[in-house]
Amino acid sequence: METVAGSPAVIVAIDGPSGTGKSSTSKAVAAQLGLSYLDTGAQYRAITWWMVHHGVDITDPAAIAAVAGNPEIVSGTDPAAPTISVDGTDVAGPIRTQEVTAKVSAVSAVPEVRTRITELQRTIARAAEGGIVVEGRDIGTTVLPDADLKIFLTASPEARAARRSGELKGADVKATQEALVKRDAADSSRKTSPLAKADDAVEVDTTDLTLQQVIECVVTLVEERREGKTLVEGKRAAR
Repeated sequence: METVAGSPAVIVAIDGPSGTGKSSTSKAVAAQLGLSYLDTGAQYRAITWWMVHHGVDITDPAAIAAVAGNPEIVSGTDPAAPTISVDGTDVAGPIRTQEVTAKVSAVSAVPEVRTRITELQRTIARAAEGGIVVEGRDIGTTVLPDADLKIFLTASPEARAARRSGELKGADVKATQEALVKRDAADSSRKTSPLAKADDAVEVDTTDLTLQQVIECVVTLVEERREGKTLVEGKRAAR
C-alpha cells in the first residue's frame, strides 16, 4: 500500500467508546489516505475468544494471566480487508459473538493481557512504513503516547445504542444502551490502561454527524498534521 507521494509517515490514534464510529471512520480514513489500519479491539476480542475456546475461567484473573502469552494473534492491516487470526485460524466472525462481547472487558482488564497486546500493537505500528491509523480505547494514552495525531470520538449513549443495535440485527436498543454504559464503566474504571481521552487529543462529537461528515473531519485533521510534519522535516533537511 502506497501513501501519498512524498508524504511523511503519520501515526494516527483514534480512541473512544463503542458506537462512536471508530472502526468505520478509521478504516475509511486509512483507505483514503493510503495508510495501514489496526483494530486493537479485535485483538482483545481474539484473545478473549481463545480463552473461551480453551475453557479458561474468565472470572479468574490469575488463570487468564497464566496463559496470556500462549495464543499467536496476527492482524492484517489492509483497511479494505482487515483480517484477524489466532493460531492460524480466521476468527473475524467468531470474535463478534455475544459470548465474546460479554467477556472481553474482564479479559482486557488483566494486566498481563494488556501488556501482551500492547507490545503487539506497538510492533505493528512501528512496522507500518507509510503510517497507520490505530483505533481502540487506550491508544493515545498508553499504546502510542507519541502518536502524530490523537483523536477521541464521542457520541451520546442514545446515538451509540441506535448505531450498535443497527449493526447487531434484531438487537434491542434499550438493552444495547445498557450494555454499552456497563462496558464504558468497566473500561473507564479498570486500573490498567483505562478508556480515557489523552490531554492532547482532538475530541470529535459524532452524535449529530453522518459517518461521511466524521470521515471528512478526521481526514482534514490528518492532512493538516501531515502537512505540518512535512514542513518540520523540510526545515530539518535544510539545516
